[in-house]
Amino acid sequence: MPTTVPAYGKEAAERLASMADVTADDRALRRFLHGLPGVDAVGLQARAATLGTRSIKTTAKAYAIDLAISMIDLTTLEGADTPGKVRSLCAKGINPDPTDRTAPQVAAICVYGDMVATAKEALKGSGIHVAAVATAFPSGRAALPVKLADTRDAVAAGADEIDMVIDRGAFLSGRYLGVFEEIRQVKDACVREDGTAAHLKVIFETGELQTYDNVRRASWLAMLAGADFIKTSTGKVAVNATPPVTLVLLEAVRDFRAAVGVQVGVKPAGGIRTSKDAIKYLVMVNETLGGEWLSPDWFRFGASSLLNDLLMQRQKLSTGRYSGPDYVTVD
Repeated sequence: MPTTVPAYGKEAAERLASMADVTADDRALRRFLHGLPGVDAVGLQARAATLGTRSIKTTAKAYAIDLAISMIDLTTLEGADTPGKVRSLCAKGINPDPTDRTAPQVAAICVYGDMVATAKEALKGSGIHVAAVATAFPSGRAALPVKLADTRDAVAAGADEIDMVIDRGAFLSGRYLGVFEEIRQVKDACVREDGTAAHLKVIFETGELQTYDNVRRASWLAMLAGADFIKTSTGKVAVNATPPVTLVLLEAVRDFRAAVGVQVGVKPAGGIRTSKDAIKYLVMVNETLGGEWLSPDWFRFGASSLLNDLLMQRQKLSTGRYSGPDYVTVD
């Protein structure tokens, strides 16, 4: 069950403050981002492929499947979404396998902002978070006041988490400070009237960022701006989460914590459909960051179909046979 990530400690706050000169102006930010170590694409892809070949024993596999279920942001982001569909998805998130009450709940239900109130009501008392996409998701093509209003509306409706998208056009044009300031303002818009705040996940749409170096720069840019999570993709483009891109994000949050003392979460999204895929990502997290990140507080899967396969594999481990196609609900 997700918990509230603690505020920055004194030392981390001081270390962040010491980096203020990095974001003082566009030139300084550009110098910093382009001064980050370049990504060895061949080495990155080879390491991601090697980690993907690791095998785990049956008992570890059962643990990994339950952990993966608990890390899912169960998602519906379609123009045809209805309150009934959202309530049905919430029921599935609370009780993924009606035949086995030991199946863990998911981490969050992810919906459009206008469905937040419906999801919030359906999830009442469950401990499952409501995540809302915002800032003109998935394109990010809107004026800043519209993006901020989109965010504030979702937070006011009860969203626990906001998944925003960066302006990829601005980023690819080198307007880094503009992207930084936009993230900062969205972060401010996540603050509620009582002073608490929704967590902010920043989506890069890595399939449009062209290079691994750009993915690393976007990661540092978002973390410097206050992202609680960095996220690969919207799931709405041809290329979404991949192991090499996710590895770049994992290495970035590792290096950011070493430099600043602040821990940031990672969320690969889009294209992760099978238990085998999910376990590969968990192995990658463990090998790169250690067990501390193996928690829904720090790692999530953005997915809609992944849960069904995890449930099928879970029952296979329990009973020794696969269920029929009617064992899981079709979202």
